[in-house]
Amino acid sequence: MGDPDLLEVLAEEGEIANKDIDYSFQMSESLSSRETSFLINEETMFQKNQQSKDSIFFRDGIRQIDFVLSYVDDIKKDAELKAERRKEFENNLRKTGLELEIEDKRDSEDGRTYFVKIHAPWEVLVTYAEVLGIKMPIKESDIPRPKHTPISYVLGPVRLPQNVKYPHPEYFTAQFSRHRQELFLIEDQATFFPSSSRNRIVYYILSRCPFGIEDGKKRFGIERLLTSNTYSSAYPLHDGQYWKPSEPPNPTNERYILHKNWARFSYFYKEQPLDLIKNYYGEKIGIYFVFLGYYTEMLFFAAVVGLACFIYGLLSMEHNTSSTEICDPEIGGQMIMCPLCDQVCDYWRLNSTCLASKFSHLFDNESTVFFAIFMGIWVTLFLEFWKQRQARLEYEWDLVDFEEEQQQLQLRPEFEAMCKHRKLNAVTKEMEPYMPLYTRIPWYFLSGATVTLWMSLVVASMVAVIVYRLSVFATFASFMESDASLKQVKSFLTPQIATSLTGSCLNFIVILILNFFYEKISAWITKMEIPRTYQEYESSLTLKMFLFQFVNFYSACFYVAFFKGKFVGYPGGYTYLFNEWRGEECDPGGCLIELTTQLTIIMTGKQIFGNIKEAIYPLALNWWRRRKARTNSEKLYSRWEQDHDLESFGPLGLFYEYLETVIQFGFVTLFVASFPLAPLLALINNIVEIRVDAWKLTTQYRRTVASKAHSIGVWQDILYGMAVLSVATNAFIVAFTSDIIPRLVYYYAYSTNATQPMRGYVNNSLSVFLIADFPNHTAPSGKRDFITCRYRDYRHPPDDENKYFHNMQFWHVLAAKMTFIIVMEHVVFLVKFLLAWMIPDVPKHVVERIKREKLMTIKILHDFELNKLKENLGINSDELAKHVMIEENKAQLAKSTVYSS
Repeated sequence: MGDPDLLEVLAEEGEIANKDIDYSFQMSESLSSRETSFLINEETMFQKNQQSKDSIFFRDGIRQIDFVLSYVDDIKKDAELKAERRKEFENNLRKTGLELEIEDKRDSEDGRTYFVKIHAPWEVLVTYAEVLGIKMPIKESDIPRPKHTPISYVLGPVRLPQNVKYPHPEYFTAQFSRHRQELFLIEDQATFFPSSSRNRIVYYILSRCPFGIEDGKKRFGIERLLTSNTYSSAYPLHDGQYWKPSEPPNPTNERYILHKNWARFSYFYKEQPLDLIKNYYGEKIGIYFVFLGYYTEMLFFAAVVGLACFIYGLLSMEHNTSSTEICDPEIGGQMIMCPLCDQVCDYWRLNSTCLASKFSHLFDNESTVFFAIFMGIWVTLFLEFWKQRQARLEYEWDLVDFEEEQQQLQLRPEFEAMCKHRKLNAVTKEMEPYMPLYTRIPWYFLSGATVTLWMSLVVASMVAVIVYRLSVFATFASFMESDASLKQVKSFLTPQIATSLTGSCLNFIVILILNFFYEKISAWITKMEIPRTYQEYESSLTLKMFLFQFVNFYSACFYVAFFKGKFVGYPGGYTYLFNEWRGEECDPGGCLIELTTQLTIIMTGKQIFGNIKEAIYPLALNWWRRRKARTNSEKLYSRWEQDHDLESFGPLGLFYEYLETVIQFGFVTLFVASFPLAPLLALINNIVEIRVDAWKLTTQYRRTVASKAHSIGVWQDILYGMAVLSVATNAFIVAFTSDIIPRLVYYYAYSTNATQPMRGYVNNSLSVFLIADFPNHTAPSGKRDFITCRYRDYRHPPDDENKYFHNMQFWHVLAAKMTFIIVMEHVVFLVKFLLAWMIPDVPKHVVERIKREKLMTIKILHDFELNKLKENLGINSDELAKHVMIEENKAQLAKSTVYSS
């Protein structure tokens, strides 16, 4: 990417080393200063009230505003230092060739804010386009776009107009070179570089421009000035208003096109204008919306299958033998169940859970196993096809030879400020800030201890919720038993379900509270670690936030799925939490319905809360900011002031969007065996999420600085890890949480009814306990006309010599569960590996297109150099023939290299 010496000098001095560039910059600087001086002296010629509100040009109406800085006069003791920094910084910006125009605070809406408008002239753009390795068009592509297939006509209503979906033709591109400008398709210098490339170039200069020497060290970069409040904000301008197209001489208002075709909720069924998003916001934001859209499309197939499984459960609910026996007054009505809590709870009849058993069958039926296996395969297809989508995207967006964004690898100002040592860089051979490991170790220990403490706090809060459930269960049970008016309610709202619902809601509130505080603490502790680069900072924060949110959001579901009801003991020998609260028991039909309840409340609550927060929070802030600012309504509320009053998306805005999506992906995959409607809920949420994100980006946030990315980064590795874990969790849910395996064991090994094999299963799954064996402090008071009660387990009856010990059926069921887990995991993993092997990471047609583009680019460059050579050599035919042969050999060698790759 450009001359290495040039990059080094840019990073250290903010100047250009090459003599030709120096000359052009000197010319540009003198021209810029003369123009600016003329404009200031003749300011009365351009009355502010004659400007358009949406003008994105300097006062001359010719030079486009590429970036805006704002600041407010500071009356504190460091005001002079900030003013000196600004003066030096702006002078150095002019030296690099940028042109500046300052709006006085008297002309601003609030009467307090200064605005520094920045324009990058052609000389600056071509120089830094070469430095950044920006690819620009050299010839219109002869590779046709994908042809319409029969299914594409069926999907016609969801398609966007061609001019919106593909706003520009496809081109063969090459890295820009200022010495080969004739090679590129430059029709108009003012519009050759798109606004996203222009603001990226200007930000590159701003991030490296020095502003003085402090404490013996050279200080540079706009980020440091923003951190110290020397400037209050730095942002590129939107194209115009989002609700109307631009008027001449402003260029096409892509913001309006995006809002019209992307950010409107009435377009929820339409595809996204991905190329337009990339052109306007840059590849990094563009690839997030590509991923979100692709994930939503794949969720459609999972949602259809999940809905089919749910409908199957709904249709078979009335014919389920287990539910029929539980509801039968002659079977379930005659089974006296042991109390669910000590002393307060009474004996109860099994048919009181009739409705709950039917609801349980909705999600705990034969289709559960099928859906768990299907989702294991679905997640593999999702990730493998995403690799292909990403590879196609790299080709379409010219990211094949992508190098890491320089801003991400730039040293953070906080790192430089804290460094007391310098070290020779082995690559650049220059001294650079260096922090020894021993100075960081205490912060690493503090960071690790903080994360561990907060994860322990999550576990402690979950235990507190468990204690709440245990303590209020007895209250619900006694209240429902004593109040005759609740007789009708008891048929569908049992004490177990009431406790589960209230406990899940309380747990969700605790999750939100802990999440709010941890976000602040994790950002602070990551800063204290003093990461070297922005990339290291984001990776460290990602690890902390994901680990915490994983524990925070999923711990309650893991508890219900794998711990609740598994270690409760038996009547007369119950286990107790803290020797006081008896362990929670599952419903006679199993814990799956409670896991479904937990998952539904947390997942749905998080999605609704997240969308409301994303929509309301920036809207309220912007309204309040505008309300405070509009003090001089007779003055022009200019384009830069309108954008200044918008909320900043921030460097971590995309991070939180990815985090939200990955946490939802966990709900859809890790526990989906218990809730086949989870993909459907996620699908509905994502359809809304895409439009909410689009709406807030186009209407409520300042335009972000365009930056490149060729993948979703570390999030892809996290998705792979969750995909592998989901196979194990779903296998364990089917085996240990649902009632599928015990029913199958009974069906094949213990059933004695040939015509109705499942008849008698309920009686078989309940063990017998002698009431006289209850300890005095646990049995309910009062005499009973029955001597035994039933409980869910496989144990010997009281008249057996091994009474209350596990019987042989318990071990058969346990062996069947373990066998199922091993078989399911091996089958799913085998299919996963086969699919991963069969599906190439890069589709064949993309490989061919990449080779074709490389070949054509080499040919175009070869022809260009050959023509240039002919002009330079003139009539010397012998010399020309020799050079032609050399160039053709080079082209032939390059062609063979392309085909061999």
